[in-house]
Amino acid sequence: MTNQFSPEIPASTWNRPIGLGWDKPYTVRYPSNIDDGPWHGMPLGGFGAGCIGRSSRGDFNLWHIDGGEHIFKNVSACQFSVFESHGTSSQAYALSTQPPEDGTLSAWQWYLGTELRVGKMPTPQENTGTYHALYPRSWFVYENVFQAQLSCEQFSPVWAGNYQETSYPVAVFVWKAHNPTDAPITLSIMLTWENMVGWFTNALKSPQVQIRDDGSPVYEYQPRWGESQGNYNQLIDNTQQVGCVLGRVASNASVQEGDGTWCITTRKHPQVEIFHHTRWNPTGTGEEVWQSFAVDGSLPNYLDVNPAAENTQIGAALAVRFTLQPGESLEVPFVLAWDFPVTEFAAGINYYRRYTDFFGRSGQNAEAIATLSLKEYQNWRSQIQSWQKPILDREDLPSWFKMALFNELYDLTSGGTLWSAASELDPIGQFAVLECLDYRWYESLDVRLYGSFALLMLFPELEKSVIRAFARAIPHSDDHQRIIGYYYTIGAEKTTAARKVAGATPHDLGAPNEHVWEKTNYTCYQDCNLWKDLGSDFVLQVYRDFLLTGAGDVEFLADCWDGIVQTLDYLKSFDQDGDGIPENSGAPDQTFDDWRLQGVSAYCGGLWLAALESAIAICDILTNRPDAENAEELRAQRSIYEGWLEKSRPVYEEKLWNGQYYRLDSESGSDVVMADQLCGQFYARLLGLPDIVKCDRALSALKTVYDACFLKFFDGKFGAANGVRPDGVPENPNATHPLEVWTGINFGLAAFLVQMGMQDEALRLTEAVVQQIYDNGLQFRTPEAITTTGTFRASTYLRPMAIWAIYLLKDLPNS
Repeated sequence: MTNQFSPEIPASTWNRPIGLGWDKPYTVRYPSNIDDGPWHGMPLGGFGAGCIGRSSRGDFNLWHIDGGEHIFKNVSACQFSVFESHGTSSQAYALSTQPPEDGTLSAWQWYLGTELRVGKMPTPQENTGTYHALYPRSWFVYENVFQAQLSCEQFSPVWAGNYQETSYPVAVFVWKAHNPTDAPITLSIMLTWENMVGWFTNALKSPQVQIRDDGSPVYEYQPRWGESQGNYNQLIDNTQQVGCVLGRVASNASVQEGDGTWCITTRKHPQVEIFHHTRWNPTGTGEEVWQSFAVDGSLPNYLDVNPAAENTQIGAALAVRFTLQPGESLEVPFVLAWDFPVTEFAAGINYYRRYTDFFGRSGQNAEAIATLSLKEYQNWRSQIQSWQKPILDREDLPSWFKMALFNELYDLTSGGTLWSAASELDPIGQFAVLECLDYRWYESLDVRLYGSFALLMLFPELEKSVIRAFARAIPHSDDHQRIIGYYYTIGAEKTTAARKVAGATPHDLGAPNEHVWEKTNYTCYQDCNLWKDLGSDFVLQVYRDFLLTGAGDVEFLADCWDGIVQTLDYLKSFDQDGDGIPENSGAPDQTFDDWRLQGVSAYCGGLWLAALESAIAICDILTNRPDAENAEELRAQRSIYEGWLEKSRPVYEEKLWNGQYYRLDSESGSDVVMADQLCGQFYARLLGLPDIVKCDRALSALKTVYDACFLKFFDGKFGAANGVRPDGVPENPNATHPLEVWTGINFGLAAFLVQMGMQDEALRLTEAVVQQIYDNGLQFRTPEAITTTGTFRASTYLRPMAIWAIYLLKDLPNS
């Protein structure tokens, strides 16, 4: 604890008055998709450790403790509260503006939220405080309620290049209090927490997979919510700290998913008194803790370690009381840690989490994690600041861009993230992030072509572990026939297809109800074996990850080489007319999987050309290894790719260039301007490869995209639509994907604009999309798509982390 009041909140935060609602937040486009509403805050927790979220109204409401599963629910008993006595008056508030809706905790007094006045932001005098977020830190600054100046900083130890603490299941809360008055102030800060051990696992061990109305496969998730029988709370009291461990009576069986402990703790200090209550009823009135707390900021120091009976829930509480003299300040840390070491996929398929490499696998280590955190939190905060400072100090980056750049990293924590314990094959474990909460499968390759830039730039070894998992999966096959959901949605006859064809690059690494990393291609909306972009996406990401991590990890290229050869051979088999370029089939067979492309397409064809160039470059690197035993084979392969490339390049121009931009495809006759038509050219330039199209044509096409898809599409208010006619008008007003603004595609397009010297245009486009996200209640649940009618689709999406590609391109010499 230090005696200095200084919130040290960076200028570039997303911020909102505490408790201020939204007039017209974006709502979900399809009823079956998840719409939690706008009350999302920055998540707390390490990668793959499970996470929690606390919104700008102060409630803890996001519970991603079970790997890959989503629970959004305000748990009112999990809360900070503040008591203040100033002279003859006192007050106490639970610091959420959202009281329980079920009548529980009726004895508590809840914080005063900032009232929403439609069309009018509150004045400083009306504001009861401000919430700030700049991932991985967030702050509550309380105003106009307490006499003392109060703030609470929240963070987890996440910073770039850190492969240890970033995995820890912990949240640190640093309270800073200052007395600006001329009289003493007594304050007490209380943390209450419910014992939720055992809740976070699926009670349905083998849920049946269904196809819902949007064609996506789903399964039922039934957490053991509220099942607390056998749970107990135990006091920690030693020379350094006071806290409570929230556990469950152990069975004789090995640790299963949902088994483990929570811990809340704070540090002892000569200036403070610490009180506790180890067992109170969170489903009652809450008077056991509130009665004494509201009077003088104390708790009764009640001890009860008896396990909870059936249909009983229990909570624990800590309170820290201190008096500040005029002008005096104090910093008070609280830590919340949890230890749930097992993630279970299908019944009996268990993985240990990465943090268990440092704390063991017993599930009894929440106290050890919390104790370490109290010791190290100031160092951790300093590490985060040192990582972010060079970016935050840059004057060439607008404040809103810095805000979004860091805050879009939230998905690495709350995107159902998996990070397994280390093994001989995977020395830092295996890693995966969901495509999104609605499409609940991992690391969709077409999506991460854009969205993986953040992981690549900040945690390159995790990025390469994902690509290695795809390389291992390419040779595998799975003949199981599945219904293709797209045809279900359009009312066509039932169509089935094999799950995975040998040689095809899988679309994804599997889902949390099966066996991630081993059983791939979970999605069945389309037959992904027919997609014309996945193989190219894989090759491009292999070479990108090699180059942008220093171009020294030749072993990584060697690990992926067989997969490259197999997938390019497989993809070439779709070149039906022998012109060198695989054709699109007329079914949606690429990342825009509601959009039919026919013949040679600008999008898939360009990726193919860039992938061939990458494969040739990889051949050269592997051939020149001193120990290259397969040099002749590599030279032969290189010759094949050169032949395909030489044949393909003129065909791409002849069939698609129309004098101004590249046609959508060669056979549909459409004049649509596709926003992402030259993704392949973007990647070729990024990787220092020969241009796949002439520079002047690329620039002409890019300017046409900017004008038609962005400026002429609702006056540039929303961002760039995926595809409209040159005048900005839809080809088909009832189309889905062409008329959506895809957040991640827009950030990718902005990176291309930077690459081509159009920096001002890039920032204008990016700002429009960032405003749509952060002004309309989509923060910390960024969707794949927004529409001009105020709806969204597919929240907590992977692709928007492509904003890091913009930052990357602004720093590259050729940009």
